[in-house]
Amino acid sequence: MRPEVDRWVDHGLRARSIDSVRDPQRFGVPPIMELELPAHGELITHAPLLRVIDQLMGRAPYVFHHLHSDRQAPDVPGKSWHHDYEDGAQDDRSATMIHALHYLDGLDADTSSLVVLPGSHREHADKAARVHLGTRPLPGEVVLDALPPGSTVVLHSALFHARRPRPDDVPGKPRYFVDASYCEVGRLWPPVKPYWRYMLRRARELDLAPERPELFAERHFSEYVRSA
Repeated sequence: MRPEVDRWVDHGLRARSIDSVRDPQRFGVPPIMELELPAHGELITHAPLLRVIDQLMGRAPYVFHHLHSDRQAPDVPGKSWHHDYEDGAQDDRSATMIHALHYLDGLDADTSSLVVLPGSHREHADKAARVHLGTRPLPGEVVLDALPPGSTVVLHSALFHARRPRPDDVPGKPRYFVDASYCEVGRLWPPVKPYWRYMLRRARELDLAPERPELFAERHFSEYVRSA
């Protein structure tokens, strides 16, 4: 995974992917997507991971939503409290959405930490409901700052979480981070990339999950609406 992430960042592929989302009419479909990188595609359907998601979904079928990959700089700023559940009205939690946060080198004193707020996924709250709090400590939070290399944190996508920066100015190390999300079928989910149909078609063409026909099925999504 690490060499692929390096390629994704150093060759401008991540920047090109971001451009395709920000201005799809100008940039169109990116030349390469994350799932077309062999190890990234394998990670999406990694059998031990899918077995965990099977359990959390209660054996309900689910569809792949998206994958993001990055090598965050040692001085990456914090990311304020937020959640990632994709629902415009944020008033329906009947269908489960799960994020898998992969930390290729783990988390330690040389990287920013992950902070989560247990139980917050039961709220019907906007993604940015706590963004004004920045990354400040909150009552009941759990800090994840000591994870071994290759760790994955699996959480309900509506769980509020934050990336808390390191507390000092001493240079740290790059933070290799890949996140993927999966959605319970039974409702239409809003896609986050304008080229989502192409993404799912390429996953099927690459035969990433031949034994799971719902995982890359287009019928579980609504039309793409560009964020304001």
